[in-house]
Amino acid sequence: MAEDRRIRKTRRALRDALVALVLERGFTALSVEDITQRADVARATFYSHFRDKDELFARVTRDLLDELDERLRPAMAETAVGFTGRPVLEMLRHARQERDLYRIVLRGEGDGKPLRMFTEACARVAAEEFRGRSERNDVKPRIDADLLARVWVGEQVSVLQWWVEHETPPLPAEEVVRMLLDFALHGRYWATGFDRPE
Repeated sequence: MAEDRRIRKTRRALRDALVALVLERGFTALSVEDITQRADVARATFYSHFRDKDELFARVTRDLLDELDERLRPAMAETAVGFTGRPVLEMLRHARQERDLYRIVLRGEGDGKPLRMFTEACARVAAEEFRGRSERNDVKPRIDADLLARVWVGEQVSVLQWWVEHETPPLPAEEVVRMLLDFALHGRYWATGFDRPE
């Protein structure tokens, strides 16, 4: 138990050091030594957990996705029929709590690998949800679920990128969700102020 606590503490220190240093200098400029010095962790300890800084960043991103998945699960259970907005709201709240980590992932640091991990994981979950919702409600999708999921996730990632880069969010999370719900229900044409074409 004490050993598990030590491992968690070490990994947390390395995670925090990575995030802070990437924000300061960018991922490419970092060395393992920079990270271990900032974390106050021996290099040998680092290498007992991770092969290199890329593996550390991948692990940190996987942990972020696991946390997000855990938060989204109850909200997703409420979306049996349509969009409630709860999953997006939970994602925005999580992004606000883990703002610096979201910033470095969504900026594409680490040759874009963490961003691809994030996007792929979200698209996989969204596609499964869209398929399941169609089956539960006995409707035939008009657009391929994988394509639809990528459109949906692409929009969310872009909104998240914009939202987390501001020290103070440009709009409250609830307002963003309300607008995205309107957008999902009515589409781009309506969102830009036009009535539906006849």
